[in-house]
Amino acid sequence: MTPRRPTTEHTRIQHRHIDFLVIGRGIAGLRAAIELASRGTVLVVSKRPADEPWRRSPLPRLIDQGSSEYAQGGIAAALGGDDSAARHYRDTILAGRGLCSPKAVDVLVTDGLRRVKELIRWGVPFARTGRTLHFARESAHSRRRILHARGDATGEAILQSLLHRLRQCPTVRFFNHHFTIDLLVNDGRCSGALVQDESDGALIAISAKAVILATGGAGQLYTRTTNPTVCTGDGMAMAYRAGATLCDLEFVQFHPTALAMETAPAFLITEAIRGEGAVLLNAPGRQRGGRRFLFDYHRAGELAPRDLVARAIWLEMARSRRPCVWLDATHFDPDYLRGRFPTVYAACLRYGADMTKEAIPVSPAAHFFMGGVVTDTNGASTIPGLYAAGEVACSGVHGANRLASNSLLEGLVFGWRSARSALARCGRLQPARPSVQRRLAAAAIDRVNASGSVPSPERLSAMRRELQALMWRQVGVIRTETSLEQAMAGIDRLQAHAAGTPHDRPGLELRNLLELGALVARSAWQRRGSIGSHYRSDYPTKGRGWRRHHTVRSPTGSTGGAES
Repeated sequence: MTPRRPTTEHTRIQHRHIDFLVIGRGIAGLRAAIELASRGTVLVVSKRPADEPWRRSPLPRLIDQGSSEYAQGGIAAALGGDDSAARHYRDTILAGRGLCSPKAVDVLVTDGLRRVKELIRWGVPFARTGRTLHFARESAHSRRRILHARGDATGEAILQSLLHRLRQCPTVRFFNHHFTIDLLVNDGRCSGALVQDESDGALIAISAKAVILATGGAGQLYTRTTNPTVCTGDGMAMAYRAGATLCDLEFVQFHPTALAMETAPAFLITEAIRGEGAVLLNAPGRQRGGRRFLFDYHRAGELAPRDLVARAIWLEMARSRRPCVWLDATHFDPDYLRGRFPTVYAACLRYGADMTKEAIPVSPAAHFFMGGVVTDTNGASTIPGLYAAGEVACSGVHGANRLASNSLLEGLVFGWRSARSALARCGRLQPARPSVQRRLAAAAIDRVNASGSVPSPERLSAMRRELQALMWRQVGVIRTETSLEQAMAGIDRLQAHAAGTPHDRPGLELRNLLELGALVARSAWQRRGSIGSHYRSDYPTKGRGWRRHHTVRSPTGSTGGAES
């Protein structure tokens, strides 16, 4: 049966009033909610499956859903005796290839120390040797500074700690299994959002003094990605439609080592394994002619920055005409591997690969967006009342290439800072009236309901796969002017066919992916040069004007200017 699009004539829009709205429940969203909870009511909206009806307002069980839960390697913090925030700052700047914001990086590495010490006080079980914290090593770090927990389940351990804190906050509610359709902007200020309850399709206009976007990235733009299925660029697309400025969308980080087996998803094989001494081979094993090849491309070998390692693997695959390379950790003690990397070991074993006995097939996969919603160092976007933190934001901390294990740190630091800023700037405001919010929500519904026939669910899935394949082929690890023009033309064609997407999650996610995919491809086309994660074989050098940041803003968005 073809789904029907709801219209303002037959759809009743409910209204909810809240002091602060947080969209997303990863590390950035939960840390923001903790900070906001003492100063008002807080609603955390996410696509994660519902545990119980929201009216009973239980805090959810932790399940694997967003990117934060999947974070394996750890969180970077210069807490070691031979380390310093200055060294961490320098490593981050070098990895970002000169395009980081020095002010934002300074905030990250200095505030990060305080926030990580806070996690330690809150009981996150970071690994220790005796009573001393154990630090792992990852690519492009000049020191061992990666704190990790439960072997390679750091993100999950941190989120459990944050959820434990939130259990002590009666002012916080969760709307699970709710999809945020669009932000609501009233007289140039973000006044809330329109969300849909996925269990019954009900539409709810939420009024809030401030909105914090913490929706994560958009790895689902690509066929091969380490991201879970919820990472569809919703926050970036919504912010763009609302009129916020986005920046650096051409910088998509491809993780060098994702599991490459026909029967398996592109499961992340953490960089920490290479940091401990695993090597990459161009054949299944040394006994089968496998050779370490990364030193052919960079003097740091397996510990080169991620963009260089991913590109080297891509080129080696093309040279050898093989679909992958192999990560060899068989020289480790098996018990050490199983204890230090239990998540990776179990995942590989599930698909028939025993990393203690054989090299693991790996290849690059889309992993992290350096670009996103432009913010200042306090998380404020160019729309008053709208804040962004974590991967959805572009604060300038990553530049052209993210330093390993700075992502959890970014979410922690800027989740906290955005909440503090929202309290200071918006705490005395009154949320918009219900009648205003319903009017704005009705307009948002009308924008969704474009003319055209509604595609079947099967056609929607096919269009999503077609977009992913197009982005993977034409806007992937290596790009050209021709490939990017082909991508833009292909996305235009898909957008025309998707004009009548249904008012449900698959249709709305496709809408967001198509909109963001077009912006990514155009940003990559505009940067006629290569730097960091953006590599164009037709412009292999940085090119003129390489320090310029490419920004985009919707011509139809309605904003009232930036907060200072």
